[in-house]
Amino acid sequence: MRYKIAVISGDGIGPEVMAEALRVLDRVGEQFGHEFDYTTALAGGAAIDACGNSLPQETIDLCKRSDAVLLGAIGGWKWDNLPGEQRPERALLGLRKELALFANLRPAILFEELADACPLRPELTAGGLDVLIVRELTGGIYFGERGYKDTPLGRAAYDVEQYAEEEVRRIAHVAFSMAGKRSGRVTSVDKANVLESSRLWREIVTEVAAGYPEVALNHMYVDNTAMQLVCAPQQFDVILTGNMFGDILSDEASMITGSIGVLPSASLSTGNFGLYEPVHGSAPDIAGQNKANPMAMILSAAMMLRYTFGLAKEADAVETAVKRVLQKGCRTPDLCRGESTERKIGTAEAGQLIAGEI
Repeated sequence: MRYKIAVISGDGIGPEVMAEALRVLDRVGEQFGHEFDYTTALAGGAAIDACGNSLPQETIDLCKRSDAVLLGAIGGWKWDNLPGEQRPERALLGLRKELALFANLRPAILFEELADACPLRPELTAGGLDVLIVRELTGGIYFGERGYKDTPLGRAAYDVEQYAEEEVRRIAHVAFSMAGKRSGRVTSVDKANVLESSRLWREIVTEVAAGYPEVALNHMYVDNTAMQLVCAPQQFDVILTGNMFGDILSDEASMITGSIGVLPSASLSTGNFGLYEPVHGSAPDIAGQNKANPMAMILSAAMMLRYTFGLAKEADAVETAVKRVLQKGCRTPDLCRGESTERKIGTAEAGQLIAGEI
């Protein structure tokens, strides 16, 4: 099979981790008889520097012509003083809107080999963690009406949280479908005791749940969910939530697994078209130093193989290769704990080792 992939390396460590993901994909192609055609594009800070626009139209057009998109990382302190609408991060919102990427999947998995890196007490994570956060990505407060107005207390800014029934319904179907292939449990997270938008969210999720009798549903307020993630994380299987709550909870879940450097994500539209990126940011403080962990980017490529291309065997091979490298004690700097059994490796060597295990 032949697949067209739009490659947006982005900023900071993005180009470094992307190079290793492509190395691994090339190895998959050799071993399983596939061809991956890569076409590069600019977005984020790199695009601002090149053409003054964080998301050029040619990048959008390329993504729409491709079978999937790989994204390294966007942003960095170099562009921190730009106005909000001109910041690199606006490219992410633009890509989600233009590509209709309404469903964000963020697995938070604690690898057995990295159990000692988890900040929680061992008894809270005995047997491992495997949580999937399903976040609605194109609605809610990040895409709602916004602006400024004058008030008796001075100038005020506002951002509107709004969800339509169909926006909730389609993301709920994704969550229940995923749960049906896992442990069969969905926790829908909202703030229905305060927010009208959350009350509609809860109503529609409950309605959708009736079509999935094999999946158990419970509702939880977002503040309680944040607490439960650090005191009893094993109760969760699939967490379903809106844009802002999902943004916060997915970052919290990523940290309890030991390192943000090993966690991938997928953003999907209808028809399984997807944009795949690591959870971590651009980390400009270590860019160009061969210190970045490419595993999250590599595992994001594995999610692409699985969800967009339907290549489950190939995705399994990549995920197994990452585990084998960890089992051998190989650690990028973010994973090092100073143990005598560790072998410290850089970005490029990590990619080479993982590719070699496929």
